[in-house]
Amino acid sequence: MSEEPSSSTPDSSRSNDKSWLERLMTAFSGEPRSREELLDIIREAADNKVVEQEELDIITGALDVAGRQVRDIQIPRSQMVVIGIDDKPQDFLPTVIQSAHSRFPVIGESTDDIRGILLAKDLLPLILGGTDNFKLKDIIRPATVIPESKRLNVLLKEFREDRYHMAMVIDEYGGISGLVTIEDILEEIVGDIEDETDDDEDAFIRKVSDNDYIVKALTPVEEFNEFFGAGFNEDDYVTIGGILMRTFGHLPQRNEVAEIDGFKFRILYADSRQIHLLRLTPPG
Repeated sequence: MSEEPSSSTPDSSRSNDKSWLERLMTAFSGEPRSREELLDIIREAADNKVVEQEELDIITGALDVAGRQVRDIQIPRSQMVVIGIDDKPQDFLPTVIQSAHSRFPVIGESTDDIRGILLAKDLLPLILGGTDNFKLKDIIRPATVIPESKRLNVLLKEFREDRYHMAMVIDEYGGISGLVTIEDILEEIVGDIEDETDDDEDAFIRKVSDNDYIVKALTPVEEFNEFFGAGFNEDDYVTIGGILMRTFGHLPQRNEVAEIDGFKFRILYADSRQIHLLRLTPPG
C-alpha cells in the first residue's frame, strides 16, 4: 500500500510566491488601487523575503514624498547660512569653510532680498587670481524661487530636468521662509546621505590657521574653556554666544568685534534673533 504524499514545503512556497505575484500584477494592471493597499502588498513581499527591507524603505519613501510639500522638509530661514552681496572674501570665506556647504544664498539688505546662489566651486579662481577685482555679483547664479506648497515629487522632477540643486522657498506673503535642496528630497526617500564632511558637522571649534579659529556661538563654555585653557564663567553662562551677548549688550551684527580676557571675537554670522558663528583669535 503506497503512502499518501506528504505536503511539500517548496511547493507551498511556490504557491505563496505565485499568489503574491498575481496580487502584485493585479495591483499594477487592474483598476486603480489605494496607496495603502499597494503598500500592504509590498510589505507582504518584504515579509516573504521577495523584497529586501532596504527596497521596501525606498519604495515607501518614494510614495511618501509624492504626498508631501516643500514646507514639510525645508531648512527654515533661521538656519540658513547666507552671504551678503557686498561681502569681501575675507568676510565670507570662513563661513564657507566652516559650514562645508556647496551652495549659499546671496542676499542684499535682508534675507528677503535674494540676489542669487553662490556655488563654492566658483570661488576656486580666487586661488590664482587674488581678490583685488573680485565681486560676488559677477559669479553668482540665478536663484530659483518656489512656494511652500509645491509637492516634493514635482520639485524633484524639476531639479532633475532643469539641473539645479537648491531652491529658495517663499511663504504666502512672498517672504523667504527657507530653502530646500535636491539632497533634502533624496534623503526623504533613501535616508540620510552622509559625505566626507559630515564627520565634522557637529564640531563646535575649528582651527583655520595657526592663531585663528571658527567657533559656533552654541559652543558650551565648559568645552571652550577646556579647549583654549580659558577661565570663562561656567555657572552664569551656558554658551559662548551668551557671554558675547552680555558683553555687547545688544544683538551684534556681522563684523562687530569684542575682546574678552585677551580673546578677540568677531561676528561672522548673526540673524535677527541670535549669534551663530564667530571668528576667534586667542591671546598671543
